[in-house]
Amino acid sequence: MAKKNLVFYSCSGAANVGEIADRAARQMMKEGYGAMWCLAGLAAEVEKQLDVARGADLNVVLEGCDVDCAKRVFEKCGLKNYVQIRIADLGIEKAKGVPITDEQVAMVVAKTKEVLATAQA
Repeated sequence: MAKKNLVFYSCSGAANVGEIADRAARQMMKEGYGAMWCLAGLAAEVEKQLDVARGADLNVVLEGCDVDCAKRVFEKCGLKNYVQIRIADLGIEKAKGVPITDEQVAMVVAKTKEVLATAQA
């Protein structure tokens, strides 16, 4: 049975991988795959934000690097209904001040769709 209620959260860190994660999450939302919600709201334990994450069929965490800030937020909040896609694991080196490309965003969007196809099978 396919997941119906997908919620996207992205790292929006200061490095290129955070920007890529953010742009990919926004692209997934624009394409109608689900809604994008605020990771900072979860970290602040805003009740409405927690309710959205708890109520999702699947939360999709687009993580920038191996520091795993977004994953740590989910763990801190006791949320287990998520998948994580780490941008740095896709061969994109984390760096500050490096411009990102549309191709990098497209690669992350494609990987996200691939993970969702597997997660929803």
